[in-house]
Amino acid sequence: MTHTMHPPIRRRPANVPPQGTRGVFLALLILSVLIGVSFLIGWLLSGLTAQVLPGAPAYTILIFTLLTLLVLTPLTYRLFPWITNWFYLLPALVFILAFTVLPVILTVNYAFTNYSGANSGNPDSASRTAATLSADRLTVTLPEQQGQNLAEFLKCAAPTCAGGTIVLYDEEASVPYRQAVSGISGNTVTLAAPVPETVAVANATRINRFEYVGLANFQEIFGKASRALWPVFLWTVVFAFSTIVINALAGLILGILLYNKRLKGRNVYRTLLFLPWAVPAVISVQMWVALFNQQFGIVNKTLGLLGVAAVPWLGDPLWAKVSILLVNLWLGFPYMMTATISALSTINDDLYEAAEIDGASRWQQITNITLPLLRTSFTPILLSGFAFNFNNFGIIYLLTAGGPAQEGRESTAQSTDILLSWGYNTAFVSSGGQNFALASAIALIIFFLTLAISLVNFRAAGVFEEARK
Repeated sequence: MTHTMHPPIRRRPANVPPQGTRGVFLALLILSVLIGVSFLIGWLLSGLTAQVLPGAPAYTILIFTLLTLLVLTPLTYRLFPWITNWFYLLPALVFILAFTVLPVILTVNYAFTNYSGANSGNPDSASRTAATLSADRLTVTLPEQQGQNLAEFLKCAAPTCAGGTIVLYDEEASVPYRQAVSGISGNTVTLAAPVPETVAVANATRINRFEYVGLANFQEIFGKASRALWPVFLWTVVFAFSTIVINALAGLILGILLYNKRLKGRNVYRTLLFLPWAVPAVISVQMWVALFNQQFGIVNKTLGLLGVAAVPWLGDPLWAKVSILLVNLWLGFPYMMTATISALSTINDDLYEAAEIDGASRWQQITNITLPLLRTSFTPILLSGFAFNFNNFGIIYLLTAGGPAQEGRESTAQSTDILLSWGYNTAFVSSGGQNFALASAIALIIFFLTLAISLVNFRAAGVFEEARK
């Protein structure tokens, strides 16, 4: 009788990490779950702390999250000993989740709400009114509101205000105390639980709630597209395309001229032409604002000496656009010039020597040797430059602030506003009413437009074909 011998089953030791791409993704998944669970526990603990201590600072969530992370990290190591090889990724993941993933999630979420300065989820300090607390500390009496019943004043979802919230203050009104409402009657609010004995109620107000509104923000954007979206989008494309074409031509011409080894003093010329790029843009743009001043600017004074009328560089919609392109040319051509010189240094001089022997002129050498060989180097530079200028908020904000005003346009989307500055004005400028939800919807539209343009650029540049190879 024979016995079949089976080879022993080899089990991978617990401290041996998974190999290859699977191991990388598994490590990232475990570390992300560790951070997510720590944040969730920190958020719950900070919420409990806020109920016990209403004056607790908001950063307690960070403290609890960090403490939870310190506790859960050793437990994660016991479950997955091999994860120690990947703990160096933990700080990077924290920063990516905090400063990239979380803002993206919040932006998408806010795009479908009415979140704004008027609907912020915070107590409405402007509507604060006197309040009287009953002896049993369960009812609060408010004065009559002109033209409003109590449900309207408190912005209750239900006519009885059941499940709503009222905010109470003491005499100093330094700390808000949120109390759940069980019902209202006339000007009296019945609370779901008695107010703590330590609170001497003197004032009350409502919560400026924000809620989900579905596609209302997108309907508003496309409903007034002729006054904001389409003209702003068109100018954004024209601005980005014109800038990259003008800057590339200027940089290409100067680069070819300055690469000529027979040009005397070319290093001096390079240094002088490089200075606009070396000076911070904030300083340069403010200088151009002064130069383009219609009454006192040097540009118009010089034109006046030549008999030319003063040009409203920053006061007319068309001239303001021309001013932006000129200033962006000043800021951008040194980069294109440097890129041209660097690319020219990779071309073999033997090609030019052979062309000269064959009798080719300088212009023929440029058109048949230089430009074709520069195309490969310049394609990614032009694409990245277009993408950068598509969202070049700095030049718009510093030079014209989106102005001047143009008849028939939204106050947040004036003559030189691009998509990004339109979103900024909507969210953070008084004319936009601090409408963060609408700005988030604009940001999503910008994302999809930028994605579509990038895909077209990649396809035109043959990036996908290269990837398939």
